[in-house]
Order: sequence, then C-alpha cells, then structure tokens
Amino acid sequence: MSHHYSGPYFGFPQGDARLDLTDLYAFPKPGEADKSILIMNVHPSASVSPMGRTTCEPFSPDALYEFKIDTDGDAVANITYRVRFSTSRDGSQTATLRRVEGTQAAGTDKGGQVIVEAAPVSTGRNACVTESGGYRFFAGWRSEPFFFDTRGALNNMQFTGDDFFVDKDVCSIVLEVPNSVFCHKSLGLWARTLKAIGRAWVQADRGALPLQVAFLIGEQRESYLAGEPAQDARFVAAFAHALEHAGGYAPEEARRLAGTMLPDMLPYDPTRPASFPRNGRTLTDDAGDIFLAVLTNGRVPGKKIVAHTDLRAEFPYLGPPHEPR
Repeated sequence: MSHHYSGPYFGFPQGDARLDLTDLYAFPKPGEADKSILIMNVHPSASVSPMGRTTCEPFSPDALYEFKIDTDGDAVANITYRVRFSTSRDGSQTATLRRVEGTQAAGTDKGGQVIVEAAPVSTGRNACVTESGGYRFFAGWRSEPFFFDTRGALNNMQFTGDDFFVDKDVCSIVLEVPNSVFCHKSLGLWARTLKAIGRAWVQADRGALPLQVAFLIGEQRESYLAGEPAQDARFVAAFAHALEHAGGYAPEEARRLAGTMLPDMLPYDPTRPASFPRNGRTLTDDAGDIFLAVLTNGRVPGKKIVAHTDLRAEFPYLGPPHEPR
C-alpha cells in the first residue's frame, strides 16, 4: 500500500510478502518528455518485525499486479495495466502485460489486450528489458530506492539517521508508456495487487501515497486495503483523528488536511516535471520526511537521509539487486 509498514508492522497482505505494495512512482522519461515511466514496487526482501528475509520468488503466479489510471477525476480507473506472472518448472518466471480500457478497467478479472507476453523476469544484476509497440517493460528484483529511518519511526519517532533500506531489495514492475495513451493531462494513479481465492480475485493491497496506512488500525485498515479510491471519503474522520493526536492540529484543520490526502491517488500530469507530492513522484523525492512533517505538524523533524546512489540513468532506472537470486 505504498507505506513500508504492512510487512514490518502489520503483517503482509494475505500473509504473502509478494502481494505487499511498497511504493508507486511516476515521472516523465528523462530526455524524452513524450513518454512516462510508471514503477510499482512490491515484495520487500526483508521485514523489520519479525526480522528476517522474505521468499526468493519475486512475484506470485496466483496474483494480479495492476497500475490503475483515472483520467476524468472521478477516482475510478479508466485505464488499467495488468500484469500476471507464470512460473516454470526450473523456478524462472515470465510476465504478461495487458491493457484494459473503459468500464472494464475498473473491474476485477484477468482479461485485456496483450501488450507484452512471456517477458523474462530478472533475478540477477542484469535487467531483462522487453520492448513492444512503443512500450518498454521490466519486472524483477532491484535495489530498494526508498530511503527512511524505519527503526526510528517504530521507536516512538526517535530518529538516528539509520537508513534501513540502503542494502535491501524489492521487486519492481517498470513500464515505459507513450503519453499519447493517456489522452488527458490530469491523471490520478494508484496500484493494487489481487490474489486468486477460489474462482474470485480478491484485492490484497492498494495505494499510491506513501505511509498512509499508519493512520488506520484493525477493521478500518482492512476496509481501506479492500476498498477503492472513490470510497475513501469514509476514512477522512479517522485520518483527521490521527492528525489531531500526532500533530496537535485543531479539529477543523485536521479534517481539512485529511481531505487533501484522500482519495489515495498520486496526481500526475505527464507534461510537467515530477515532484512529490504535487505531481508524480521521482526515485529521489524524500517522501518519508514529507509525510513525517505533515503527520507531526513539523514537531518531529526527520533525519535527512539522502537518496540511494545506485540509481541508473537508463531504463529501468533502479539499481541492480544487492543479492542476486
């Protein structure tokens, strides 16, 4: 859910780290402003509590991984890019990417127009990139780009500047898209994972803005994970209560601020430079400290941790994994 807290603090969705959304990024392609880069990171290589590694298999073959795109401002998807993985007998994986438009884009199934088929999933340092019809596609293990003092956050906001993620890996789905496929400039983006349970697809995780699940506990959190952005107004009161408690906001201001954080979508205009939180999100945006400043009303300054230095200038932009698998 783009929060880095589901695994270390709340448990992985459906008990499966491969279904855990960690981050969503969107930015114009460097040097080619008529294209955009969409990145969905899932499956962190390690959790904090309990401490330990997760499974080596990058993606679940019993899951769907989706980029959702709202083009008309109603918080309902008009375009979906849907990825499903298959596993061979030797343990290697391949990916199929589909595009879904119109009313079907807001639905839950495994259909859609095939854009990329049988793309190899990367597990080592070399990135296997597949090109098809103006698209470029990558899926596999990469170096985790998120930077934040997670242990400090979990230790009553006692920050030391220790970047928990500096030597961690994550599984990335990276998509280069021609901007012409959006047909609009003002977009709302989010990502979700779904798991096959019986004959149904059940939403396991969803989100766009970093760390927001920290506002919710118990049944509210489960409802949030299973919900859609168009339904997010029902969580404004819970967000406002958390802001009052953590940041000392007055009730009216807390509710106003909570309303700016929902629905949980990443605003993105592909014709403008990306800069979180106003437009998209780059791999070097300090989203963790931005969230912390809002949550605590500036009362708890985060330790300034710099972006990771292993990012690449070319597609898929994320650095190679620290541990080839």
